[in-house]
Amino acid sequence: MGSLKSLAGQTLWYGLSSIAARFLGYLQTPIVTYLLSNQAGREAYGDFSVLYACISLANILFTYGMETAFFRFASSGEDKEKLFRSSFGSLLISTIVLSLILVAFRKPLAHFVDLDAHPEYITWCVVVIALDALSTIPFARLRQQGRPKKYAAIRIVSIIINLALVVFFIYFSQKYATAHPQSAYSLWYNSHSKAGLLILANVAQSAVTFFLLINEWKDFRFPIDKELWLKLWRYGSPMIITGLGGMVNETVDRIMLLKFNSGTMEIAKSEVGIYSANYKIAIFITLFIQAFKMGAEPFFFNQAADKNAPKTYARVMKWFVITLCLAFLFTSLFLDVWKYMVGPSYRSGLGVVPILLCANICLGIYYNLSVWYKITDNMRKGSYITLIGAAITFAINIAFIPTYGMYACAWATFICYFTMMVLSYFWGQKYFHVPYATKKILSYLCVMLLLFATQKGVSHLTHIFALRIASGIVLFGLFLLLVLAVEKEEMKKMPFIGKYIR
Repeated sequence: MGSLKSLAGQTLWYGLSSIAARFLGYLQTPIVTYLLSNQAGREAYGDFSVLYACISLANILFTYGMETAFFRFASSGEDKEKLFRSSFGSLLISTIVLSLILVAFRKPLAHFVDLDAHPEYITWCVVVIALDALSTIPFARLRQQGRPKKYAAIRIVSIIINLALVVFFIYFSQKYATAHPQSAYSLWYNSHSKAGLLILANVAQSAVTFFLLINEWKDFRFPIDKELWLKLWRYGSPMIITGLGGMVNETVDRIMLLKFNSGTMEIAKSEVGIYSANYKIAIFITLFIQAFKMGAEPFFFNQAADKNAPKTYARVMKWFVITLCLAFLFTSLFLDVWKYMVGPSYRSGLGVVPILLCANICLGIYYNLSVWYKITDNMRKGSYITLIGAAITFAINIAFIPTYGMYACAWATFICYFTMMVLSYFWGQKYFHVPYATKKILSYLCVMLLLFATQKGVSHLTHIFALRIASGIVLFGLFLLLVLAVEKEEMKKMPFIGKYIR
């Protein structure tokens, strides 16, 4: 129970910073989708979504599994300072080299995403990628040392700066440029699209983050320990394939929706904007997944040597799935409320939200299952699973985007993550058996889907807002009562919650 309490505490703090990050995304979404409500605005949001997808893909290449390798060797008794020097120094050298290459090819890259008029946006994206890559090991150092409060503080401060700049660029600067069209700032502002300005806000966020981490990297000195670096590389490099495959599954659908859409380029960009805005409504699932990942990765490595580790992992999985079910129901049962987080002209894509929520549940379970190949040093097998998922993503999107558009992207995401989850479970049990409460977990998932189907039925029967919300509250309460009834004895032993149940 003590180890679970530690994981819960760290996950809470990482969760707070993730909540802030996702809340930023939520605040950005209504700001952008309400202010950029016309066709041109949707296209700009589509451009930004595609650029951000490219940033996410490039981040994998820039970090090449060094973060996971850092945690792996930090838990094996390796000298901490030598480990930091070797991992951070490696990223410093590779980041400089890769950044120069990308900047040199900024014009063809801009052409690929249909931004020929603004190759400087590629340079700005490279700055974001580089600073984020260099922040990876300092952030990992904080996590490994169990300092989630500082981690959360840095994340939140940088996020507030991003949000302030988004509001400044999209709202106040627009008003100023309209009132003073001949000023130097207005001329500069009008020469850029809203997509570029949103990327510029991200540049500022990444720069502030790296600066606030100065105490974690200012003591860095060369040289790198070559022998240790080779160990880090051998362990972490398969994560390039795993990470790229994973990010393909998470973000490449925006790029493919742009490239394979059967409409004009303007229509394609608009649909990417609509899809991306509604993707944000699935935020509660990804919020818990991200918070869990931040706390769980060092936790799993630290617990690996304990003889009770499999039982601990099984309990973590059960409660994690319960949390995901609650997040799914909290979102899907109250879509009549959450739809107002996007502007009216973006709500045609609301139908993808439940599909993406289910997809992200599968993804969360997969992340939890993936402990087996990390602690048994079978990273390549994890790569194979991710590559299978990526192949599914590509195949379904290429085949069905021309006909079904964003819905093909949503279903491709679900099928991809479902397949990865199933493969990881059966393969993982052979290498590292964990006594998961499979029947109980499947029962919770089935009840979750049944409650959602019930709410859909209510929505078809009545358009009265109050009745639909009341129905959602009742159904959500029923799931809570089910959990309480089934898990009451275990919940009695939990800190904080236990005293109320007793």
